[in-house]
Amino acid sequence: MKSNCINKMSLTLPALSVNEGVGRAMVSAFCAQLNPTIEEIADIKCAVSEAITNCIVHAYREKQGEIYITVKIFDCRTVKIEIKDKGCGIEDTELVKTPLYTTDSSGERSGMGFSVMESFMDKLTLKSVPGKYTKVTLAKKLSPLEL
Repeated sequence: MKSNCINKMSLTLPALSVNEGVGRAMVSAFCAQLNPTIEEIADIKCAVSEAITNCIVHAYREKQGEIYITVKIFDCRTVKIEIKDKGCGIEDTELVKTPLYTTDSSGERSGMGFSVMESFMDKLTLKSVPGKYTKVTLAKKLSPLEL
């Protein structure tokens, strides 16, 4: 059976570290209409934080850019979140998903972002074209509402 999108939100933010919390809060507030559990909303917030942080830290590398966030809610209680940048892109999308892999030479980053996102969401899809964009799509099926 095909799921139908019942609500959608789009948001564009400058890729600034102060906007990581803004993006996380907006996504979680939008998802709240499904009355998720505290654990489910915490999982979503954590995964979204990681994806937005990747855009801020890695995509634009010392230049200005924007983060494009789209959230879709489906009638089957599934949330799909797309976080996209138009930055430098990723050469090897499988390598960057390897735990502890990082392109950060300063030693400040752990290389666990994609592992964290995958652990909190049901599905993660990563698409990237070097020099053009990177898009992370996160999906989570929420538990049924208790009556």
